[in-house]
Amino acid sequence: MYWQKERMSFGSSRSLMADEGCSLCGKPPVARLFDPERRLCAEHFVEDCAARVKAGIMEAGLLALGDRIAVGLSGGKDSTLLLILLHGIVSSCTGVHLIAITVDEGIAGYREETVAAAVDLTTRLGIEHRIVSFSDLFGADLDVLLSDREAEACTVCGVLRRRALAVAAAEMGATHIATGHNLDDEAQSVLMNVLRGDLSKLLLDTSEGLPDCFIPRIKPLSVLSEKEITTYLLVSGAYTDLPECPYAGGALRGEVRGMLADLEFRYPGTRWRLIRSRDQVRNLLAEEVSQGVLQRCVHCGEVSSGELCSVCRVLGR
Repeated sequence: MYWQKERMSFGSSRSLMADEGCSLCGKPPVARLFDPERRLCAEHFVEDCAARVKAGIMEAGLLALGDRIAVGLSGGKDSTLLLILLHGIVSSCTGVHLIAITVDEGIAGYREETVAAAVDLTTRLGIEHRIVSFSDLFGADLDVLLSDREAEACTVCGVLRRRALAVAAAEMGATHIATGHNLDDEAQSVLMNVLRGDLSKLLLDTSEGLPDCFIPRIKPLSVLSEKEITTYLLVSGAYTDLPECPYAGGALRGEVRGMLADLEFRYPGTRWRLIRSRDQVRNLLAEEVSQGVLQRCVHCGEVSSGELCSVCRVLGR
């Protein structure tokens, strides 16, 4: 397993195992975390991660009586942990219901395994699960849609996935959509939007809903790094080795990911500072910046910020 360097120690590295035991019980540590600095055994590391996610949800007041949370479940590590943690949290909340939605983009040699993993997880947890496909919603699989535009893979897929998830969530009566974006994802997006000069995306707060989906979106895993998520799954026995998306790793995101990993290693806390800076800019410009007047897409009739919605633009309608 390949890890980009980061100011966080995991597993059986000599530096970690030579340290003291778990800060809470003295058992052999599996991770050394910072801010605050602590060494944690497998049991306490799992508890620490779960507690941070729960605290973030409760502090933001994201769960209320009658809520129906739709989890975007790809079957990968992030969404798998998201569903596991939310299942544990929701089970103690009266009147809150959890459902899962898997979007099948139709990527040959990849989606079959991840969809199967999603089905297995929801079956074990006893969670209502729905699978929606690009072919049913948009008339073709992603492989077909990208036949002559592979360089745009992540953009095309992202736009269509958001619409597919929004459609399914609305049909299932969801009050919130939960996605598995982690700390790394959020920090990368902030820096990418800055590098592109895309102020509108930098300021867009999806907790208030997107232009084409008025169901608020939440990101409970944004308090955990990618490395923490994988370690949690490994030490808890929930990790499944699945193939990576063949279209993943767009040029800019790949470079930004490597850049941030290096900066985080040399200057711990870089990712958090990026996200806090974004939030401060949002707060400062909340009243001055408008996200545009909403209207109906002239082609499909869906709510849009422009004459054509993002889906119709991507599909060339």
